[in-house]
Amino acid sequence: MTDRAKTAETAESSTGEPLSLVDELILMLLDEKGGYFHQVPGWQLNCAVVGGVLAELSFRSRLDSDLTSLFAVDPAETGDPVLDPFLREIVDAPEQHTARYWIERLASRAESVIDITLARLVERDILQHHEGEFWTLSPTVLHGQQYGMSAEGTPDRFIKARIGKVLFTDQIPDPRDVVIVCLVNTCDVFRLIFELDEKAEERIKFVCQMDLIGRSIADAVSRNLVGPIRRHSALSKKIPTVPLRKLLANPHIRDGNLNALFGHLAEEYGPVFSVRPPFSKPLIFLAGLETNRWVHKQGRQHLRTRDYFSDFEKVYGAAGVLPALDGADHFRLRKFLAPAYSQARLAGQMDQLYDRGRAYMASLTVGDSYRATSMSRAFVNAQLSPLFIGVDTQDLMDDLMTYKERALSVHIARLLPRFTLNTPGMKRRAKTLDTLMERVLQVNTPGQRADGPRNLVDDYLSLHASDPQFLPESNLLFSFSAALIASVYLGDTFSLMVYAMASQPDLYARIQAEADALFANGDPGKEDFTPANIDVTHRFLMECLRMYPIVTMSVRNVMNTCVVENHELPLGERIHIAMTATHYMSDVFPEPHKFDIDRFLPSRKKHDSLGFAPYGLGTHRCLGTRWMEMHLTVNLLMLAHHFTIEVSPAKYARKLQFNPFPSMKPSKKLKFRITEQRRELPA
Repeated sequence: MTDRAKTAETAESSTGEPLSLVDELILMLLDEKGGYFHQVPGWQLNCAVVGGVLAELSFRSRLDSDLTSLFAVDPAETGDPVLDPFLREIVDAPEQHTARYWIERLASRAESVIDITLARLVERDILQHHEGEFWTLSPTVLHGQQYGMSAEGTPDRFIKARIGKVLFTDQIPDPRDVVIVCLVNTCDVFRLIFELDEKAEERIKFVCQMDLIGRSIADAVSRNLVGPIRRHSALSKKIPTVPLRKLLANPHIRDGNLNALFGHLAEEYGPVFSVRPPFSKPLIFLAGLETNRWVHKQGRQHLRTRDYFSDFEKVYGAAGVLPALDGADHFRLRKFLAPAYSQARLAGQMDQLYDRGRAYMASLTVGDSYRATSMSRAFVNAQLSPLFIGVDTQDLMDDLMTYKERALSVHIARLLPRFTLNTPGMKRRAKTLDTLMERVLQVNTPGQRADGPRNLVDDYLSLHASDPQFLPESNLLFSFSAALIASVYLGDTFSLMVYAMASQPDLYARIQAEADALFANGDPGKEDFTPANIDVTHRFLMECLRMYPIVTMSVRNVMNTCVVENHELPLGERIHIAMTATHYMSDVFPEPHKFDIDRFLPSRKKHDSLGFAPYGLGTHRCLGTRWMEMHLTVNLLMLAHHFTIEVSPAKYARKLQFNPFPSMKPSKKLKFRITEQRRELPA
């Protein structure tokens, strides 16, 4: 057995299951605090990952190298989906090439290697995946319950401890460890992983010269690092501008469907285009499947939110709230708040969800008509406000939402001048925030909360008490009011679902049948909402989220110059990401204007693509997606079980008009008429 084969065997037996060199490299580069890799530039990371693949193939005796070339010595496949495509390409090449040649040629495939490796580490319960494309060590591994290791010997720490011994002692390193040191060194992140002194830095240089394959691959990686930066200008194309006359002539300007508008513009002008409003600088938009992928995977390295969000949060006297944070601080706060927005938290309070929902429905009168947005917002707020913050806020919601919409229009959309936020009416509404804070603090005392289920206020106050520097008191007002505004957005989504149900009698009947079956023996529990029991309702929900996503775009500022689909985005530029434009692009969703719940049959899996983005993309993806889906499902089924509703005026059943700013919602003219109460509401 060769030395390299023995090394591979050792790595396998030390973990209980084989960890490839690529697995170990990913674990070495993972930053637990930030939930992703240490900030290694994309091309640099790609080169290092491909270098890891080539090194692993060498350790498995498939490749070898000399001073001039890298070549195959055994064409037999390894059975590893990460390694074999690379091996086949090298084996099939008509002539030999250097390691540098192969790294440059294959670097574009590194993203798929990273995706497969992360998924494999999650499947093996070594890593845990979090919403927003974050990864950390899984609880099982973190507590040392896997691989027979103690808490100090988890795979991540085992690898880092192993490499630490290489750097801080004089022991002779294993050849695999030499390669890992070489590759991590090319990424220049050792100083972020360990506290290096001068002796350790000299040791790194020494170790990097100890192994031929490690030295040749690390040298090849290093030589490729500056390539794409030099090519930016040569590759970039001029961003096309949409003529104002063509923009105004688009039919979706008239019906207010911005999702369809951006989809149409992307199909005509490409994935990166600009719109020049009158008397204003051009607005740059990203729209399409490829730009969605770029934002989701690489946006964290080039874009940030704080630049455009800072003025908005100052309106509430806050600084550093969740939507304005990026990087490790954003992930830390997200991770802490995740239980508050989880489906599990809602599932534990289903009785309150039903009781408060029915209490609101008791106010609906057969024969009366209700404005769609007002009815739906009130319905959801009657449930969400007590669940989130422990108080009723129905009397405050209109003022809170009006004030926030004005602040959004001034500081985010920039549709209105700043003085419009300081009118007497807006100042009066701003005082509603103080009323909200007083109510919340009055009921959320230790004595009153002792026997109640944990809510969002408990989570925020706990974090504030433990780390007032990270979550200061000045941020609490925004945090509590933002939780309530979530009921408005959830309510607007619900209004569009009710509209879609009421305007399609056949689907309405199928949803009612599922509702009647679920509620036949009393209120269903979380375990009753199985895929079989709510098949039609769930697919209906997904199609509503496709056709009627209420957040049409997100805004980011460019913090590092980048090239997207051959268009350069300059430093400091404000970018509008129309992530839901793909919902109305025929190459992503055929016949996009047709309401078709069969798109979401398991055999079609249309929601698995990044073309389906109702919750946003990347690190700022909505934190409460699972809560939202369950809440909307329960409410729709409960409403269908008790009432029959029709659309008013009837013409809207054929063509819906939208009010698109600052977020999508039905036209104010849309109403729901209660035509029948099918069952008595429980007392």
